[in-house]
Amino acid sequence: MSPRSPYNRKAGRPRPTKLPTDEEIAKEVRGINAAGKSGINYRELSLDLHGMICAKCAREFTAANRHELTVHHIDGNDKNNPTDGSNWENLCNHCHEAEHSRGRLGDYLRGDD
Repeated sequence: MSPRSPYNRKAGRPRPTKLPTDEEIAKEVRGINAAGKSGINYRELSLDLHGMICAKCAREFTAANRHELTVHHIDGNDKNNPTDGSNWENLCNHCHEAEHSRGRLGDYLRGDD
């Protein structure tokens, strides 16, 4: 491959990330512990509010296959869990994966990878 080639083999490789400090780790652990103590099971609440149906493909689920249904956070923040369900949508495994793949593809195409 010549140096002027438009193809860059290294473009898709992950870049090294900065390691978090001890303070950042402690803050994250406190947040996780606080979320666990709140007692809100947002998955069950979302299933009760929105029903056992995929919001994208409209596939219906039963008690036997409800484990294939996931809760997607619309704003992407998994800590934003309002009890009215406004930040949740129930998606089947396939639609949930497609939703996140679409975001990664868009980031890649914009050069935000």
